[in-house]
Amino acid sequence: MIWTAALQATLPELVLSVGALALMLVAAWGGQAATRAVSWTAVAVLFGAGIALAGPASYAGAVFDGLYRADAFAAFCKVLIYVAAAISIVIAPRFFAQGDGDSLHPEYPVLILLAAAGMGMMVSAGDLLTLYVGLELQSLAAYVLASFMRRDQRSAEAGLKYFVLGALASGILLYGISLVYGFSGTTLFTDIATAYGAGKSLGLTFGLVFVFAGLAFKMSAVPFHMWTPDVYEGAPTPVTTFFASAPKVAAVALGVRVAIEAMGPAVADWRQIVIFASLASIIFGAVAAIGQRNIKRLLAYSSINNVGFALIGLAAGTQQGVQSVLIYLAIYIAMTMGSFLIVLQMRDRDGNPVETIASLSGLSQTSPALAAAFAMFMFSLAGIPPLFGFMGKFYVFQAATNAGLYPLAVFGALGSVIGAYYYIRVVKTMFFDEAAASFAPVDRIEGAIIALLALAISPLGYLSLLVLPGWADTAAKALF
Repeated sequence: MIWTAALQATLPELVLSVGALALMLVAAWGGQAATRAVSWTAVAVLFGAGIALAGPASYAGAVFDGLYRADAFAAFCKVLIYVAAAISIVIAPRFFAQGDGDSLHPEYPVLILLAAAGMGMMVSAGDLLTLYVGLELQSLAAYVLASFMRRDQRSAEAGLKYFVLGALASGILLYGISLVYGFSGTTLFTDIATAYGAGKSLGLTFGLVFVFAGLAFKMSAVPFHMWTPDVYEGAPTPVTTFFASAPKVAAVALGVRVAIEAMGPAVADWRQIVIFASLASIIFGAVAAIGQRNIKRLLAYSSINNVGFALIGLAAGTQQGVQSVLIYLAIYIAMTMGSFLIVLQMRDRDGNPVETIASLSGLSQTSPALAAAFAMFMFSLAGIPPLFGFMGKFYVFQAATNAGLYPLAVFGALGSVIGAYYYIRVVKTMFFDEAAASFAPVDRIEGAIIALLALAISPLGYLSLLVLPGWADTAAKALF
């Protein structure tokens, strides 16, 4: 009966794993002709995994002797991950249809499902080994996705860079895990917290530093951000959309769980690391984006910048701080996926992708609706009211000030002013520069998703505050 309850608690991951394996067999037998069916079935599998989260077993707490935690925190993050993964599958066919021998293969949605299963393990990890297994499952799928366009030199280069630097980050993380295990005698988060609470230990402190360094790579937080611009630029745009959303949520959520559950008693030690990474990411992401001419590289630095703001909430180390991180991630998903969906529409009349910011010149004249939506996403990312992105920053700054971290909140606010420059520059290019060549017509499905995401970050998004803060607070409470 105990094993039955444990398996029920892990039902979302079981649905994803079994679905991925079944679709892999379909892909092997059906070949290229099965791509469309596999893609839509994969979306249905993600929907099924989301339904599995609604059962009481998804809030059963620690199962498998504490290796896996089914709680409200994990459920909140998995909903965001599944939504982002589903959108990343839906938007892929049109992009790859223009490829020269690199058309969409049925393995693409299978890899997305396996990555989603790994991310589910990450956010539900209750043990350092569960953490590592989930992280590597997600990473191995991501390496292949980054280089999915085999005949494209940039895609192959992106996959290789991601693999090499990912291996380095995994080594750093494993070294930190070995130190924590060596000086605490356990890999369970609850027992590690007991070890940190027992008193100062130089070995545990070093372990903490290396673990956070490894996790910072997955978040693409400064100074472990070096892979992000090159991989985002080189990877196929649907893959970049996926990288900027679901894995980012999983990495930040994993960092939050490790910090609060495993290393909560050492908050004074890891807070210094988080504050440095937060401020460095905000400032570097804002400054480095100013000189970019490629829209995907600009959005890569924007993602680094946004991770910095999310870490402000974590630095607070309180339940309100965790709540603010979750609210920020929910809003960030809508803003970032909307921005990359606009980038997907940047195609010349022959259907070839265009990525320069200059190609957006005069977009308000050639495609007013697309320009208006992109302007909304840019202003929201900048945190300019009344768009909903303002509330994400408001919640993390409020959590920081309530925790007494006034300088951090002030520097974060100043950093958002710097970042607003390059967002507004994109808007200026679209509305005030002379019109460039018009893009190909917008795809109906992608256009509908863009419209929904634009509504979500518009002032109508404030209606979600009736339920979003309460849901995020319930999720945050699960860690305390």
